[in-house]
Amino acid sequence: MAATTTPDPVQVFIGLGSNVDPERHLRFALRALGEAGLPPARCSSVYRSAAVGFAGDDFLNMVVECRTERSPADVEARLAAVEDAAGRDRSGPKFGPRTLDLDLLSYGRRVDAEHGLPRADLLCYLFVLGPLAELAPDWTHPLTGETAAGRFARLAAQGPALSRLGPLE
Repeated sequence: MAATTTPDPVQVFIGLGSNVDPERHLRFALRALGEAGLPPARCSSVYRSAAVGFAGDDFLNMVVECRTERSPADVEARLAAVEDAAGRDRSGPKFGPRTLDLDLLSYGRRVDAEHGLPRADLLCYLFVLGPLAELAPDWTHPLTGETAAGRFARLAAQGPALSRLGPLE
């Protein structure tokens, strides 16, 4: 009789952001991720940054690490369901206020164009790189070989201000 094995959980990083009652929505997201079968194993501090692409209130952002055996499509569907439960309005422009924005940043070392993995803009924004570099400074981008901490340091030297606020309480 052949032994059956279950796949090892994959390390995923998820970016969280909100600029509409952001502390409440980030707390909601952490609870809802657990209820959706994606309990955060570790959380970064919360960071404040200006809205990008539109004039609006500042965003609060953070990154969480989860371990999952779920497929990327299943993870993305669960993230969308959590956003919807937080009242996310998808009818407006691409850049605008957000009750909650959850992005699957990476799924192990997987490179997958269909699911946008790793997320294309992961290396572009301080509000993603700052929390990721805090949580996993040695995380290495599977295409560029850059570490989160190295890319963050280069971008921070030339980019807009990013304020670390500390843990979400």
